[in-house]
Amino acid sequence: MTFNPIDIADADDPRIAAFRSIRERDMTGREGRFIAEGTVVLRMLAAAHAQARGFHAEAILILRSRLAGVAEILACFPSDVPVYVAEPAVFNAIAGFDMHRGVLAIGRRAEAPGLKDLLATAPPLVLAACGLSNHDNMGALFRNAAAFGAGAVVMDRTACDPTYRKSIRVSVGAVLTVPFAREGSIETVIGALIAEGYALWGLSPRGRVALDAIPPAPRTALLVGTEGEGLPDAIMAAIDTARIAQAPGLDSLNVATAAAIALHRIATVNGLVG
Repeated sequence: MTFNPIDIADADDPRIAAFRSIRERDMTGREGRFIAEGTVVLRMLAAAHAQARGFHAEAILILRSRLAGVAEILACFPSDVPVYVAEPAVFNAIAGFDMHRGVLAIGRRAEAPGLKDLLATAPPLVLAACGLSNHDNMGALFRNAAAFGAGAVVMDRTACDPTYRKSIRVSVGAVLTVPFAREGSIETVIGALIAEGYALWGLSPRGRVALDAIPPAPRTALLVGTEGEGLPDAIMAAIDTARIAQAPGLDSLNVATAAAIALHRIATVNGLVG
């Protein structure tokens, strides 16, 4: 495919209205739209678009000095996706900040499968999150899930949206490749996992068994809690729980770090990674 760059000389050009002040607008509802930022994420968006993973690009904005370096990626998008090009001063005025790496795209997520449908077709390992509110941690969870072969990430409705710009950037585009669902209460998520035959394990420093004691299973789901408080006591009492051994004197691990350790362990035991 080919693309024809469209020069933008005015930050108020109506053709790039969707890109204006994305830092301030990123935290509001976007009708399924999201911001993809950086070369790696743009490449992932192109792959997701081509492979019909439920994501597609609506428009792309490139800093003129970056155009040659991303031309190969841009050629992977359909020709009807406009590629806008701007000089630094105009680009920064459009975006509202200058930490954008000169590569931005407006993407849209198509209607995604619900929690039940997603789990019915998910591979053997799933990562679940309860009340996660930090976008860096959310992005890191997706990056870890992709690295260790988790077939899906599922969240309750109180968790933050993985398609926020920062989450996608921290995930290095894994949000666009790992299937996910975000709906219902954590009790709903747990019920759906159990109904689909997942061996469910909550991760907590208060876990009743060591991580290494989790046995292999055809389907395993790991559940992490919100930053700081972790999993609610009622959830801890209702499901199996495991802890990660660590040196004394530290309260707990970062939630994304803990998830990475546990995912690696389970993926290794179940032969999902080499």
